[in-house]
Amino acid sequence: MASPRILLCGDVLGRLSQLFKRVSTVNKSAGPFDALLCVGQFFPESPDQLDELADYTEGRSKVPLPTYFIGDYGVGAFKVLSAASRDPANKGFKMDGLRVCENLFWLKGSGKFTLHGLSVAYLSGRHSSDGQQFGMYTQDDVDALRAIAEEPGVVDLFLTNEWPSGVTNEAATSDLPLGFSDSFGSDSTVSELVAEIKPRYHIAGTRGIFYAREPYSNIDAVHVTRFLGLASVGNKDKQKFIHAISPTPASVMSAVELSMKSSNTTLSPYTYSEQTVHAKEATKRPSDSVYDSQYWRYDVSQKRQRYGAGDGRQLCFKFVSSGSCPRGEKCNFQHDSNAREQFLRGVCLDFINKGKCEKGPDCNFKHSLQDEGESNSHWKRGSENARTNRSKECWFCISSPNVESHLIISIGEHYYCALAKGPLVEDHVLIIPIEHLPNTLSLPQEHETELLGFQNSLKRYYKNQGKSVVFFERVSERITHANHQAIPIPSSRAAAVQDIFNLAAEKLGFKFVALKTNENADGRKLLRTQFNREFNFFYVELPNGTILSHLVEENESFPAQFGREVLAGLLKIADRANWRNHADSKEEETKMAENFKSRFQEFDPNK
Repeated sequence: MASPRILLCGDVLGRLSQLFKRVSTVNKSAGPFDALLCVGQFFPESPDQLDELADYTEGRSKVPLPTYFIGDYGVGAFKVLSAASRDPANKGFKMDGLRVCENLFWLKGSGKFTLHGLSVAYLSGRHSSDGQQFGMYTQDDVDALRAIAEEPGVVDLFLTNEWPSGVTNEAATSDLPLGFSDSFGSDSTVSELVAEIKPRYHIAGTRGIFYAREPYSNIDAVHVTRFLGLASVGNKDKQKFIHAISPTPASVMSAVELSMKSSNTTLSPYTYSEQTVHAKEATKRPSDSVYDSQYWRYDVSQKRQRYGAGDGRQLCFKFVSSGSCPRGEKCNFQHDSNAREQFLRGVCLDFINKGKCEKGPDCNFKHSLQDEGESNSHWKRGSENARTNRSKECWFCISSPNVESHLIISIGEHYYCALAKGPLVEDHVLIIPIEHLPNTLSLPQEHETELLGFQNSLKRYYKNQGKSVVFFERVSERITHANHQAIPIPSSRAAAVQDIFNLAAEKLGFKFVALKTNENADGRKLLRTQFNREFNFFYVELPNGTILSHLVEENESFPAQFGREVLAGLLKIADRANWRNHADSKEEETKMAENFKSRFQEFDPNK
């Protein structure tokens, strides 16, 4: 099936005849196109253009192809959109647009719908706190999009009127008009939303210029995002106001296809703005923190006080949806276990947080509070009790009776180190999160800083013995508690590590993605942009600073002990590839741990 062909347009400003004349020309020369999506102000700036607007909305002139708009403000907007809202055909829950006239659709509020196979999310209007009916978006609209961000699947297109703050690349300012300010007319709420939704394309208007940013990587997702800012129709500077794309829907793409990146891909611009907020956070009152707002301010109304929100604070969406919050005790929103439990029983997020759900019959979740024992059979996350039981049975949870505590050699705030059971070589170490967490790549910065501290300490320890170190981690749905492995090798073999991993990958029919950096912290930051928690993943950090990573396809056969097996081959100790074949007695393990702690003491970051 051919990829859909979509036209994108900036602020129309009521110049419909000029727009559709241009669309018809493009459609004949390069089409046919399937749809036109308009961002920025759609309605006129002056009453002089109302007759032209009425010709289309009243059917005297034809809209040449299906056209969708989100800029529901300007002269004449109230009259036209009020009439559309009253139309019986537009009653009910219609995320795919309210029909204004033939081929013209108003995307109201916020939502997500499928257009020729493409997943399209949108935020209509501009920011408002007064709940105006047209032309402004509200907190409810934002909350709905943040719920959408937690749904499975990749959003192909995200439409907003306003630009996100911080999106321009300083290295490309020559592409922008003299005196252009990224902060003027930008919206920090849009920045937060796009960082969470992670669309493949983000399209915005209102700034009066055309700007196509280099693609940027996303945190915790393998695909890149491309931002397009479009100029207004008929602008005097002849800036580009119409743009054509033909993306293959993410829903039919393989993980490898989704993860492909061009050579000019940058880091996410929102990573830097988040760090800036962190730096200023100490001087702000808690309720002023911009960063907090991305933890999603669902109002806890009086009817929701059964969840213990008597102080009127708001629920932390991150905690309710995932069971944990990266901000921990520093979070200014409620970590309500009762709300979390209802979520795990299949109750709709909107209903939990607002007492209502705007999806109506299209929602697949429950709209009533559930007693203990009731559950939704299609819900994948399981119950909180099951999670607790898994933690009790886990080999790596310090609180578990099954933990091999005699192997622990150092304990930090977020991680601890332990000798590996059935080690490949002497001083084979595991760096393990203290919390019951499935990987080390999607954890907050304070966790990452401590992990890097352990890595650097181990490097110094091994170097003192004339050795180098290889770190690797396998992320899999079968691994519920992460273990980041550190295996020392003779420094004389360090140069051969990359070649032997590449050879092993070739034998299995895949190629590693190589990330080359000078600093470990930068390498792991880039690595996080390759990672998508919906897929299995393997990466290895080499002694020369290179990181090799591989996104494991759903049906791909990938050895569970791949990293260990490759290094066993490098060191010519293939018989030790399986740890179970060389498990020592508890007495021997205890002695090895005590000896390691004695040697490691001067390098231990927790001493």
